[in-house]
Amino acid sequence: MAMNLNMASGTSGMLKDGTTLADGVDEAVLKNIGATKQLSNIVKTSLGPNGMKKLIINHLGKTLVSSDCATIARELEVVHPAAQMISLAAAAQDSEIGDGTNLVVSFAGELLKLAEDLLRTGLHTSEIVAGYELAYAECVKILPELVCDSVKSGRDAAEVAKVLEPVIAAKHDGVQNCLAKLVAEACASVMEPAPAAPSLKSDQIRMAKLRGGDVRESSVMKGLIVMRPSETTIQALAESKVAVFNCGLEMAQTETKGTVLIRSADELLNYNKTEERALEKVVKEIADSGARLVVSGGSVSEMAQHFLEKYELMCLKITSKFELRRICGATGATACVRLGAPTPEEMGSVSLATTKELGGRTVTVLEQSDAASSKIATVVLRASTASLLDDLERAVEDGVHTARNVCKDGRLVPGAGACEMELSKRLHAFADASAGMEQYALKKFAEAFEVVPRCLAENSGLDATEVIASLRAAHAAGDAKAGVDLTPTEAATKNAAVLDAFAVKESALRLAVDAAVTVLRVDQIIMSKPAGGPKGK
Repeated sequence: MAMNLNMASGTSGMLKDGTTLADGVDEAVLKNIGATKQLSNIVKTSLGPNGMKKLIINHLGKTLVSSDCATIARELEVVHPAAQMISLAAAAQDSEIGDGTNLVVSFAGELLKLAEDLLRTGLHTSEIVAGYELAYAECVKILPELVCDSVKSGRDAAEVAKVLEPVIAAKHDGVQNCLAKLVAEACASVMEPAPAAPSLKSDQIRMAKLRGGDVRESSVMKGLIVMRPSETTIQALAESKVAVFNCGLEMAQTETKGTVLIRSADELLNYNKTEERALEKVVKEIADSGARLVVSGGSVSEMAQHFLEKYELMCLKITSKFELRRICGATGATACVRLGAPTPEEMGSVSLATTKELGGRTVTVLEQSDAASSKIATVVLRASTASLLDDLERAVEDGVHTARNVCKDGRLVPGAGACEMELSKRLHAFADASAGMEQYALKKFAEAFEVVPRCLAENSGLDATEVIASLRAAHAAGDAKAGVDLTPTEAATKNAAVLDAFAVKESALRLAVDAAVTVLRVDQIIMSKPAGGPKGK
């Protein structure tokens, strides 16, 4: 029966109308590599402390100024499927590790760029993939040998701050000393006391962005900052119990509509007094339970405010359920879903609750003096513009993630491109000792590592060729810690002060190779006709 339709022969007859097919090296593989190279070229200039920032205006009209690769890749809204694979690899690195996203995109782009040269010389894709996978397996063996130092204790703020300085400098150079100390202090303050192993959750460190002032005026507070004042005139409490409600402090409305027939003024007064007595009973029960701070997850009615004032209770209105959960975590309270007296198990505690003015804005600070009960710390960021505050927030987030990784794995490798140059040197030696067609891909894989010191040099205004040559000579002489010196006096130096976390390098290398190999394995692109009518002008 299908033969009677007299359909066209070939792929066009097999697939639905409007479907396009691209296959072969020129139409599929090289086009995919071209798209990934474009994405890599965009973010490569943002690598390192002297990396340039990108100004992105998204589809909502929001302006972002950042050098964070994960933010750039996310806001660009990449639609090419091959470039999306690299973008998703960067997103995975950001969610798992929190740092090293630029390394993922830059290294994957360089691997694909060098694979294009091999394809043009006649090598088959399978030979390149086999060579890349062999090189990656060798890198996994070499990388632990490059460990030069380790963090002895994640609770030592001074030791952790040295690791955080390069991470923060890569996002916002010039203030890394100040911010690294603040982040390390905040992380150490929320860790479980000894003898428990140091551990950290990224959600335990919050940021409060206050416009105005200088970055160096930023500070750390043990506890949580609520970006609004108290609803009552009580502005300060010390050593108080906390009651948290997931609902608003107001009279509950009935589920169904009802009609009340009132015949006289006395009936109207009695009706209002009944409501008042019911609400006063609720507030009195809360006050009798011992709670002095009431946190409402919804609106607070004027009548409720009156009775809160009468019983001298401090009240905070929180409109975000996520913020409500953080307050529960900071105070140890449980959010109640009904109005009334909370049980002792449901109540939390706070050492000091005060309303302060920070940067021209009135906020409420919930502080905990006891280290065991201090589950959340807040970094108060000060800067002149909103875009600068957002950029500082991203830098602090990367620092918190790095501190979390250091608690799990304290090993450190040389930074400033030293680790990559040493891997390149050893892979070149491994390729020379190998046989078969894979050795060409091995040499290109080793060459791809040079993208890191080259970008660091170019972004700093140095002669990249001279820097790479001097680094090769230093590593050939046995100096495994020789990295790029970003001062224009020397091209290569022993950069023992710049250290990177081992987990960051390991994860970035794995994700970059996985993404590059996946793109290389694609030999056909089949696109269906988009659904819907014609696009608007």
